[in-house]
Amino acid sequence: MVTGFFVTAAFIDVLGGGWRYITQNPQAPAWLLVTLSLGFTVPLLWRRTHPVAILLPMLPLAVVNAWTGTDLQSSLTLLVVTFNIALHTGLRTLLASYAITLIPIVVDGFRNATEQAADQSPDQTIVPQATRLAMVAIVGISYRTRQEYLASLVERAAQLEVERDQQARLATAAERTRIAREMHDIIGHNLSVITSLADGGSYAAAKNPERAAQALTAIGTTSRQALGELRPLLDVLRTDPSATEPPGAKPLGPALGTAPGLEPPGMEMAPQPSLTDLDHLIEGVRSAGLPVHTTIHGYATALPPGRQLTVYRVIQEALTNTLKHGGPDATSTVSVSYGDGGAVTATVTDTGRGSTAHGNGSGGRGLTGMRERTALYGGTLESGPLPDHGWRVHLHLPEETPQ
Repeated sequence: MVTGFFVTAAFIDVLGGGWRYITQNPQAPAWLLVTLSLGFTVPLLWRRTHPVAILLPMLPLAVVNAWTGTDLQSSLTLLVVTFNIALHTGLRTLLASYAITLIPIVVDGFRNATEQAADQSPDQTIVPQATRLAMVAIVGISYRTRQEYLASLVERAAQLEVERDQQARLATAAERTRIAREMHDIIGHNLSVITSLADGGSYAAAKNPERAAQALTAIGTTSRQALGELRPLLDVLRTDPSATEPPGAKPLGPALGTAPGLEPPGMEMAPQPSLTDLDHLIEGVRSAGLPVHTTIHGYATALPPGRQLTVYRVIQEALTNTLKHGGPDATSTVSVSYGDGGAVTATVTDTGRGSTAHGNGSGGRGLTGMRERTALYGGTLESGPLPDHGWRVHLHLPEETPQ
């Protein structure tokens, strides 16, 4: 459209005789007028893709236009070409193009000074045209700078969206890993205790009904404790009921789908366990039939909650593995030592069979979960069989780094 406009305007100027009002050579032949008009306008078709390439054939025509005194108005298309050079090329190319574009301007200035009044100096013609050409180049540079700035903003926005999505995916994966680790610790330990209690209760039912009743009571207590620890995790996993339930459906109760007020006794939401709950954990393991001896040095009151949870879960997992793999005559020893600055060392040993099944086996998450928890605080975890028999888990968390 731009090229067609300039071609049409050039031929209206030539055919309508408008060029005669500004020309210095009214007797210019028609073939020269047509050649100059086409040479100044048709190359504009490639002004964006090859701005420098179309300038080179236009410059000789501009020199001829100035030298012959034809002075066609279509020569103003050199300003359009200069604008596109400033818009699509570098500064060095623009300066070189500007310098060679001054050639026909200088030729026109000296010719006008020769043909017209003797008191008219060449700079009266050269300076205004050179200034006009420079202004067009500056406008092109400004426009290109704005385009590059907007493009950088769009690219930055796209990059931020990608980073936001990546951070969301990483956060989701980390949260799923944390939930999986917590559910493994809660369900694995409590089900192991419940299984041991159920087996012991079934053997005692015939000979010692009182002992069987105690086992059933312990099973109920352990089950309620497990449900209380699971409910916060299930709240995280639960989707918005309004987005999934059909209109008019009766909403389920919180987390586990029970109606409000009908939860089993003791099923209130439990906080994350800490080392103050370690005695309760060990008593539950003892009630399941595993003798546990404990040795505690120091106090856990100054230990941050996150470190307390890590030590608690490692001890819980080690005792759970002993319950599952240690055998009927296994015993366990738990030794915990608290140091300064949040340092803590915990060792769990047992006298069980010490087989490879004591670890996380094939595809389990026991040792993996313990190592992940320990690594969060820059600690070390050692786990393996003892020389004679049994299994040992050793945890060490160093002092906290000062903030």
